[in-house]
Amino acid sequence: MMKRILCRYLLKVPNVLEGERNNFIAMNLRMLSTCVHKIHKERRHSMVSPCFSSNTALHGVLAPRPSSSTCTDKTQPVPETVNKFSERTHTCGELRVDHVGREVRLCGWLEYERMGKFLTLRDGYGSIQLVVTDSRDDITSLLEGITHESVLAVAGEVHKRPPGQENKKMSTGDIEVLVSEVVILNKAKKNLPFGVRDHNKAKEYLRMKYRYLDLRFPEMQRNLRLRSKVIMKMREYLCNYCDFVDVETPTLFRRTPGGAQEFVVPTRLAGQFFSLVQSPQQFKQLLMVGGLDRYFQIARCYRDEGSRPDRQPEFTQLDIEMSFSNREGVLSLVQELLEYCWPEHLDRTPTPFPRMTYRQAMEDYGTDKPDTRFGMKLQNVSDLVRFDDESKLRAFSSRPDCTVRALVVPGGGAHLTSSLKSKLQNTVRRQFPLTRLISCSSSPGAHWRDRLAGLFSADCVKALEESLDVHQEDALLLGVGSEQQVLELLGRTRVELADQLESQGLKARESGFHFLWVVDFPLFVAEEGALESTHHPFTQPHPDDVHLLGQEPLKVLAVLFAHTTVQICWDGNRVRSLHYDLVLNGCEVGGGSVRIHDPLLQGQVLDYLGVDQRSLQHLLDALSSGCPPHAGIALAVLKLRLCVEAYSGTASIRDMSFVPGLDRLLSLICHATSIRDVIAFPKTLEGKDPMSGAPVPISEQEQKLYHIRSLAPMDDTCAESAQ
Repeated sequence: MMKRILCRYLLKVPNVLEGERNNFIAMNLRMLSTCVHKIHKERRHSMVSPCFSSNTALHGVLAPRPSSSTCTDKTQPVPETVNKFSERTHTCGELRVDHVGREVRLCGWLEYERMGKFLTLRDGYGSIQLVVTDSRDDITSLLEGITHESVLAVAGEVHKRPPGQENKKMSTGDIEVLVSEVVILNKAKKNLPFGVRDHNKAKEYLRMKYRYLDLRFPEMQRNLRLRSKVIMKMREYLCNYCDFVDVETPTLFRRTPGGAQEFVVPTRLAGQFFSLVQSPQQFKQLLMVGGLDRYFQIARCYRDEGSRPDRQPEFTQLDIEMSFSNREGVLSLVQELLEYCWPEHLDRTPTPFPRMTYRQAMEDYGTDKPDTRFGMKLQNVSDLVRFDDESKLRAFSSRPDCTVRALVVPGGGAHLTSSLKSKLQNTVRRQFPLTRLISCSSSPGAHWRDRLAGLFSADCVKALEESLDVHQEDALLLGVGSEQQVLELLGRTRVELADQLESQGLKARESGFHFLWVVDFPLFVAEEGALESTHHPFTQPHPDDVHLLGQEPLKVLAVLFAHTTVQICWDGNRVRSLHYDLVLNGCEVGGGSVRIHDPLLQGQVLDYLGVDQRSLQHLLDALSSGCPPHAGIALAVLKLRLCVEAYSGTASIRDMSFVPGLDRLLSLICHATSIRDVIAFPKTLEGKDPMSGAPVPISEQEQKLYHIRSLAPMDDTCAESAQ
């Protein structure tokens, strides 16, 4: 803008010849550019001095945090700019005793009305009480029969409430507005589907069907405003302080081999289809080849993964990629980024975050996203247990990959109820057929040892008691069978038992936010006798394990078939990758890796996976064109909200265990009972939109246009929707 103004001014200078004018303009532009660059550089260096070197542990100096809170809190004053360009002078939530005597204009929705004299007006910032005096019969008459949720514009004077009539539950509870003028901007219809009240809330499906009403709830307003501010702070840090470039990549792309199921988009070219991108993975790697060495994007992603309570078919993620960096660089960047954008009203988390290998996480917690807020680690007692030929557990103990793991719940004996035991056994039968779960607890007249006496020898029972330090009031669970299934079963049971204890009013988890990096994931897993990428085929193998690729990718990992389920025996020599996950309070909120930049190594990995190299020829050609080493990560921002909800005791971990995308991170820092409470227009568990009815069928004419044909016959309702 400054350059354009300077050019226009100089072009009007009459005493400069044409050639001299051009030279004069160029000279001034260079001077202007130098000044602007110097000012920007001094400003940036006075605030932050990050250094993401690939050869050092990276700990940049963070910019000072602004004084304003990242969260819109009802007790905080609203910035004056919020009323700029508006017909109101104030919001409904910002008036205080300091405003007494001031004339104000307010706009909002009628939340409550009594006798035409007392009204509550609500907007996205709070609520305020309005009072109509007895002398204003005209206003009382105007408001007669007014429906709740009608839109009003109100003018009046701020007064202090009479002594004893203050409402401490409202941020504006010390004052009220004496109404002098009311305009009904839009009268709401009677009998809305539900009222915007905290008590007797409608069922979630109804709230989603009429989402435009549901968005008026204060918590929805707070969640979406907080989402906006956190993302803004992320952009600010990456762009202004770290010189990242925000690049939009295409949503329509070609099918990517492996990974999640993609949405297919038909085209007017017969037999030709696009796919909606699962993530910008390939594009950001191509940007590294193109020399944009610091990229980020608030990316929209799509995955067609069917009816799952923990998935949304479309989601948002913060995508980051850096050239000439390594794992340490990415991890340090993310830690500083979160430190900068973390809402001030929440507890701060010390950095650097602790780290744990994938192997250690599985051994101690039975999951690759452990909740480290509580103990109850799994213990390997395989060496303490002996099975004879007559053992009732012989069918499980005879497996080559058999293990025996123990989970001790201190003080949990009284809470290991029959219903909980039955629930756990049903889970074992459905999902862990190669495992036997033994649950023991003491009761009047019985001891937990009695349960084990019928399965193990007296020496084994005594050895277990001494090794595990089990007391009479504790609960003891043993998993016997396939190692992979035993670990996963006990890992899930560990979380369920902690939830059970907390539902009974006991404190199982520490408060606060516990971040954790999980590193050294396996590069491959075996599924149905074939290799698959643990994450995606572009992940760099661990430098200490690259030599194993030329021998056998899974080393001596045995692949065993039973009940049509592939089970993998543990082996410490499995090829590791340079993938890393960020875990917060037992929820994965981010994941990334160092990428393969060598085209020969990338081709070798694709061959191991059975992927036709022609489907990724564009990427292989790019890697062959001089690709720098690069690494990146995708942060799931929505989930961060729900973590705060679980921290506040208002959300369940089940609501956030596998929530994809940037949405995942944000959901951990808001008071939401479901991930759908932090998305403006979410889908249902079945991936549908109740509000619009989508997805809907298309007409036969449109099917012909796109050279497709529906195999399912249309009923009358579908035919009507297709019109």
